[in-house]
Amino acid sequence: MAGTDTLRLHLFFPEGHTPADRRAAIVFFFGGGWTGGTPTQFYPHARYFAARGMVAATAEYRVRSRHGTTPFESVRDGVSAVRWMRTHAAELGIDPDRIAAGGGSAGGHVAVATALLEGYDEPDADRSVSARPDALVLFNPVIDNGPGGYGYDRIGARYRSFSPLHNIRPGAPPTVVFLGTEDRLVPVATLRTFERRMEAAGARCDVYYFGGQGHGFFNYRDGANPYYLRTLQAADRFMTSLGYLDGPPLLE
Repeated sequence: MAGTDTLRLHLFFPEGHTPADRRAAIVFFFGGGWTGGTPTQFYPHARYFAARGMVAATAEYRVRSRHGTTPFESVRDGVSAVRWMRTHAAELGIDPDRIAAGGGSAGGHVAVATALLEGYDEPDADRSVSARPDALVLFNPVIDNGPGGYGYDRIGARYRSFSPLHNIRPGAPPTVVFLGTEDRLVPVATLRTFERRMEAAGARCDVYYFGGQGHGFFNYRDGANPYYLRTLQAADRFMTSLGYLDGPPLLE
């Protein structure tokens, strides 16, 4: 529950999965400027990682068009989603120490916010259970909400506690980021600053740039988009490097 709204996680399990397993997991957050969007955006990614042996989820969270909410509620719901997965790890058959968060655009912001921001727990949250993901998979994520950054007109002075770029600290999880060089919402220079600050904080930050591509270049698009395949392959290799997956990617 989030206020009076019921929010769901759409779960995808590997074939033959049982609660006795301790598999790595990932939860995805859809894009849409904290205003719209749907969890189905990341169904293809979730199905792929389930086929590779992970438990995958796509999360619902509150957005302005459906719930009349602000971006702050979106982040609260992201925090609650990660915490819910860790709280229910035993019944889901997942390893509570191998839970990744991913997302695109504003959903990428929600994902990275769960790792870096403080103060977005619900009042009744069980803070003895961490809501921090153990890894991040980010597709053209909104990372700068400061002056001149995306969403500043809605965030205002609260950007200092809301903008991931301004809240990088030691202990940030290993991260992979995908960005098109022609993205007008997330400039290349912004991601380079994010990468430098992550590395200065001692965090792994793998960045892939895709020449000539704009915002949303990574989406499935009926499977005909080569950038969906390329980013998913790279995300698979990243997960494998962390010990979340074994063997080669399913996509070649």
